[in-house]
Amino acid sequence: MTNPLDVVTFGEAMMLLVADRPGPLEDASSFYKRTAGAETNVAIGLSRLGLKVGWASRLGTDMMGRYLIKAMTGEGIDCSHVALSPEHSTGFMLKGSVLDGSDPPVEYHRKGSAASHMSASDMDTAWLLSARHLHATGVFPAISATTLPLARQSMDLMRDAGRSVSFDPNLRPTLWATPEHMREAINDLAARADWVLPGLEEGHFLTGESTAEGVARFYLDLGVKLVVVKLGSEGAYFSGEGASGYVTGFPVKKVVDTVGAGDGFAVGVISALLSGLDIQAAVKRGAWIGARAVQVLGDTEGLPTQADLAQAGL
Repeated sequence: MTNPLDVVTFGEAMMLLVADRPGPLEDASSFYKRTAGAETNVAIGLSRLGLKVGWASRLGTDMMGRYLIKAMTGEGIDCSHVALSPEHSTGFMLKGSVLDGSDPPVEYHRKGSAASHMSASDMDTAWLLSARHLHATGVFPAISATTLPLARQSMDLMRDAGRSVSFDPNLRPTLWATPEHMREAINDLAARADWVLPGLEEGHFLTGESTAEGVARFYLDLGVKLVVVKLGSEGAYFSGEGASGYVTGFPVKKVVDTVGAGDGFAVGVISALLSGLDIQAAVKRGAWIGARAVQVLGDTEGLPTQADLAQAGL
């Protein structure tokens, strides 16, 4: 029996408002609407590459929730497990416009959002297990005390059923009570995954290791099957499944905005591995999509279509 979905993910989507001009947010006179959310960025990217993707979440019944559900369904994503809550609002964020590749100013307005009220009782086990892969990040588990158990349960269910699980740490220190709690919780989640995708700086904080090889070894020792350490413009290091090595980065004409690059990288790796490509080819695809992502302003504008991928020979 063919699984109806390739990938599922749980996560909070926010409406992103991008300033119309560089400088402090308060100096902007208008904003452009976009979607935001680590998990939904990956969902959009995978859907554009032809995978059947399901997204579980909770949104308010406000304009922002209606905008997001329309955007996600428009990308071909299964939103049948996105609940609409009249009691709680949809989260949103403001992001400054940058033209020099620096980190843009960002303001989050997500506390008490509809998605933060999700819990393990929101789990539809049959729907989850209808997919062959789960993608998880460190963002959704951090938004409330009830989303962390939901993240753990979904990862455990998938692995116990023989499905594959990918995990991107995606550290958000402001969402955790302490750095120590963040480290403990993220590493606990990573140990429940098959494929772990940390950045080198993240990996150093989480493991105490200063090299990509050391970070990879830390997670492989926890039972992870494959670790891919992102090295920014230098590419990535991978280790696991009987292979290890480096993939060089792709040249970038101009870095516009680095937000979303890691999500793009995850799209490349996950889509390639689920399509049966070898690890090196998967990491190469990830590096290519990550390079595309930093050359555009929004989180998803750089995510390629199947035609783009074919043209690049990836």
